[in-house]
Amino acid sequence: MNSIIEAAQAKRAAPVMATSPMTLHLLQPHEYPRWDAFVRACPDATFFHLSGWQKVIEGSFGIKTWFYYVQQDGQILGVLPLAEIRSRLFGHSLGAMPFCVYGGPAATTDAARAMLDQAAHELAQKLGVGHLEYRGMQRFHPDDASWHTKELYVTFRKEITGDDEANLNAIPRKQRAMVRKGIKLGLRGEVDDNVDRMFEAYARSVHRLGTPVFPKKYFAMLQEVFGDECEVRTIVTEDNRLVAAVLSFYWRDEVVPYYGGGMDLAREVAGNDFMYWNLMQAASARGCRLFDFGRSKLGTGAYDFKKNWGFTAQHLPYEYKLYGATALPDNNPLNPKYQLFIKMWKKLPLPVANFMGPYIVRNLG
Repeated sequence: MNSIIEAAQAKRAAPVMATSPMTLHLLQPHEYPRWDAFVRACPDATFFHLSGWQKVIEGSFGIKTWFYYVQQDGQILGVLPLAEIRSRLFGHSLGAMPFCVYGGPAATTDAARAMLDQAAHELAQKLGVGHLEYRGMQRFHPDDASWHTKELYVTFRKEITGDDEANLNAIPRKQRAMVRKGIKLGLRGEVDDNVDRMFEAYARSVHRLGTPVFPKKYFAMLQEVFGDECEVRTIVTEDNRLVAAVLSFYWRDEVVPYYGGGMDLAREVAGNDFMYWNLMQAASARGCRLFDFGRSKLGTGAYDFKKNWGFTAQHLPYEYKLYGATALPDNNPLNPKYQLFIKMWKKLPLPVANFMGPYIVRNLG
């Protein structure tokens, strides 16, 4: 008799196994807190999986998004933000959030990830896109021949400590000398509650490179939506002349300098070098232990700059699944067919480039 009672008690005390099936849903605004709670706890998720990107991308560019999630017994098991880019010039695609370096399914179970994959596949077919794209630091489907990858982007990530002297000494000698030059010249960093100065420095930089500028409201929305996790840091001289500025994201114990630029003066005073050092100092003091220098294309000046800081390039094996397209996308400034456009863009007056840029950049993704 006692054994029967003990067995019954053990059965009641045992964890209740999930009985309901997994279900697929589209995120609704009132569910943002649930979504973000999962993203912050999921090891595979990144800053670019947060729900705020839906508001930013749709509000800044008018781009259609689908934020899928899978749940079981009231618990979210996986998420997948997707957006559609439709352009006569750059093609028709579905994939990770535009202008985000990471993105793809983030899930705690293989079954949830498979359900999200299937949802993306069906949506891609329904929309008639050329390709579907996931962006990750590792491949999502390394053994699936229907998913392709290519060598184009790398990221630069490096651990930092809470000791400024140790972080400074970890910078290679020549680059460290540039940082010390900025320090000696009295440059200083200021945190802005708006994007005005940052946009001025950023717009001048991308114009020099011959690439279209993002709309100013995009940066303002990033700052508004992500709050303390989005910082605008401006570098000025002792007499308050604008040198450079960077918009960064804080995520877990990482800092991600994401959009930045410098005035012409920056070259004279080592402004960009000082800017990233000043950010590294601030991030270290805030408790960050990883500096994510961000994505760069192979063979570019940005790639060389980050390598000179002692960062090691890590390949980003973005994945592409072809539908209507017959070749992998190649929408980047290194493509020879865009060189004439870049040369012409550099010659545009800055106000004209700033006016026209947002109409073009929304189609790039």
